[in-house]
Amino acid sequence: MLSLLLALAAGPGDWTDYRGPGRDGHADGAELPTAWSEEENVAWKTPIHGRGWSSPVLLEGRAWLTTAPPTGDTLSVLAVNLETGKVEVDRVVFAIDEPEHRNGLNSYASPSPVVEEGRVFVHFGTYGTACLDSTSGETIWQRTDLNCDHLEGPGSSPLLQGGRLFLHLDGADVQYLVALDPATGETLWRTERSADLEPLGPDLRKAYSTPLLTRMAGEDGPREVLVSSAARATYGYDPATGEELWRMDHPGFSMSSRPLLVDDRVIVSTGFNRAELWAFRLGGAGNITDEAFLWRNTRGVPTMPSSVIVGARLFQVSDRGMASAVDLETGETLWQERLGEDHCASLLASGDLIYAFGVEGKATVFRAGGAFEKLHESQLEAGFMASPAVHGDALILRTKTHLYRIEGKK
Repeated sequence: MLSLLLALAAGPGDWTDYRGPGRDGHADGAELPTAWSEEENVAWKTPIHGRGWSSPVLLEGRAWLTTAPPTGDTLSVLAVNLETGKVEVDRVVFAIDEPEHRNGLNSYASPSPVVEEGRVFVHFGTYGTACLDSTSGETIWQRTDLNCDHLEGPGSSPLLQGGRLFLHLDGADVQYLVALDPATGETLWRTERSADLEPLGPDLRKAYSTPLLTRMAGEDGPREVLVSSAARATYGYDPATGEELWRMDHPGFSMSSRPLLVDDRVIVSTGFNRAELWAFRLGGAGNITDEAFLWRNTRGVPTMPSSVIVGARLFQVSDRGMASAVDLETGETLWQERLGEDHCASLLASGDLIYAFGVEGKATVFRAGGAFEKLHESQLEAGFMASPAVHGDALILRTKTHLYRIEGKK
């Protein structure tokens, strides 16, 4: 129900968050193509300069995305016309004198934008956050004082919901999250992570996940809660004040996948060293690790790709390309199948179909069922690091070099 309400709040054809208007990877109701190539079902193909892994978001007939050169000295935003593929905005938002180190797998433009009517919000981690006019692309406000040492480059995307812009700054040196006023960029609150990370090495303190906003039961009735994963714990915060409501301790660090919500349950990947899938109940106060824990699964769990829930099953693809289905009640793995290449992009669900996108350009479409049933494999010239967007019955796909509109013939 929550995802439905969020989807209804978006405009027709808008894909406001890198996981869609429901923030859950669903594009139900779309009649998407299941097969394509460089010659088949390509409405247009537009080159994108630089190296940027941010996923496209869609607003008012445009796809918005960010990019940067491999050196990271300029950070740019682009807007591409969804009907023609023409680049209508291409401007540098931030110039960086001394970019920090990034992992060879990462880019300096990996966090995805978020959008709402009239405004586009771009985030480059410690290098800056800006609000842009969605018509001109010009800057309305910007911040460069929300800093941390990402150690391997930025990764966490912002969440825009409930009249607030939420940002994670989980670095090797400091770990906190903030809520900004979307209209002005002013800080509404800032909260430090409470888990004791001091005994850990710097690499074990960082994280790259993106939060979610939902509701949980409370003594005075349902209340909003911001579900936020970081190194060694997932937290629940009051989105209005930043007050920590509860904390679920778990192993892991450097997770990039986003939490999933189903009914009164949260499901998270714990990240490195070995990713585990943890399920626990929303609610409670303080440290809820013992009382809320439901189950965990250690088979084929991703650290980077976010998973999808369809019916009573969770579908996931590990970083190494192992697809699997997990029973939501028991945590039992129902099946596993290797797809053939590494994966970073998050999964997309449309009806009973699951779309998975590999880093070498292969896309696999399979059924959301209790046994593995592959329908099609498709190949593009360059690989996928970004997650897909959906515009009507078309896929908007960003590879390492181009942005595509993939659409079946009417």
